[in-house]
Amino acid sequence: MKIVILEHPRVKSEKHFNDIANTPLWSCLLAGYAASALVNAGHDPLIMEAADNNWSFDKTKKELLAISPPLLCINGVYFWEHTQKLFDFVSDLRGDGYKGHINFFGFFPTLASKLILNKVPAVDSILLGEPEETLVHLADSIANGENFKQIKGIAVIDGENGFIKSRRPTKKNPDEIPFPLRCLKPGDTANILASRGCYNHCSFCPIPSFYNQGPLWRGRSPENITKEIKELCNMGITDFYFVDPNLIGPGKKGKERIKRLAELLSPLKISFGMETRADDLDKITMEKLADAGLKSLLIGIESGSSELLNLLDKSSSINQSEKAISICRDVGIEPEIGFLMFVPDSSIGDLENNISFLKKNRLLDRLERTVNLLSHYQIVMMGTSGYNNFAGEDRLIKSDPWGFEYEILFKSKKVKWVSDLVINTCRHLLCCMSDPDSPVFWRKSEDEKKFSLINNWVLEMFENLLVSAKKTDELPNTEPVKTKLVKDLNQKIKS
Repeated sequence: MKIVILEHPRVKSEKHFNDIANTPLWSCLLAGYAASALVNAGHDPLIMEAADNNWSFDKTKKELLAISPPLLCINGVYFWEHTQKLFDFVSDLRGDGYKGHINFFGFFPTLASKLILNKVPAVDSILLGEPEETLVHLADSIANGENFKQIKGIAVIDGENGFIKSRRPTKKNPDEIPFPLRCLKPGDTANILASRGCYNHCSFCPIPSFYNQGPLWRGRSPENITKEIKELCNMGITDFYFVDPNLIGPGKKGKERIKRLAELLSPLKISFGMETRADDLDKITMEKLADAGLKSLLIGIESGSSELLNLLDKSSSINQSEKAISICRDVGIEPEIGFLMFVPDSSIGDLENNISFLKKNRLLDRLERTVNLLSHYQIVMMGTSGYNNFAGEDRLIKSDPWGFEYEILFKSKKVKWVSDLVINTCRHLLCCMSDPDSPVFWRKSEDEKKFSLINNWVLEMFENLLVSAKKTDELPNTEPVKTKLVKDLNQKIKS
């Protein structure tokens, strides 16, 4: 039976073009893992890379109708204000004569399964959580003409029973999961998923809900990870990125595991990047990773305010964050930082603490980093614990027609005022930095004087707004201030 696994087209967001919170990084491997599971079970899947090929939805529809597979599985990714286009496409596909089973899987469909099934009759089923095992059962059922609605791990609309769903237990040993299918060429960077889940429970993160609050972290063995990487090395791949939210893993066992992995990777002469929590890093682990080829690292620090770290359920401290940054620099790696400058519960004091932390740790001296650190804010998605908390306080403001993404009522009007102005100005600057004809196009960063000038202006703008917000209760309307700030920035860029 022919099965198509679709990476659907994406449409760039005008507002969220610089935001990556719509889906966890490792969702990029879901289609490959799903296809591999099907192959392993004797099925014949085709991964249709509409996103990578920059296909339109119309082009994708024509390709699918030409194949007309009995089973179409879509890795559903929320893409902000344009998400409705995905479901219009599915409805049009059905209306144009497609009679096969339409299934969705992934983070967005799992968290919004009831919403999707109730609003889009063309969708037949949604896989909940990790898709591999459930998808095989679904494919078998459809191939054999059996009732798929009783499969564990699936959500459906079942006639008079309405919306029903059940969860399938995840595999305890991720080494048993076949390596994902890929389409790579020599010189590409290969993404690697070395673990499943996350052992923390940050309020802004969808991963715990994706797992139904179940097993939060399961690490693959170093030997299993190395086997996959060796296979890719034989294809001419030498650069890798670990897409795990926490590569190292919890506690002493996590560190021992990652040290063993570093020992196995060292002879391969590869380079790689990774992401981790600040409290997972120590000097010995970092030295071993650097010796094994680590070149880039993102640390999820999120805040320079202890109060906000507690509110975000980060389970880490300012001291741990500062120590992690220092450890990275000691081994010659300049870390990138995951940071939420603005969260709905922030006070002006929290913003001052954030700026103080970033300055103290020398994180505001490079324009492309500064503009991101000063403007990132908490995005709240349906199904996260943050969503549940804010819903309980009646502070949710629906910001998309689907009710999946929400803005939040800020506790402090002053913080909201500062955030609106800073985010608007930084978005404008980021647009300029993405324009090849702009003097601050990011690839022109060799013009250190220009970039330093703009960097200092952005930081000064932020601090001046903080002072203004702190000293007065009668804050001016944001629109004329936005206009003036953008005008001043443009003059600085052109000067």
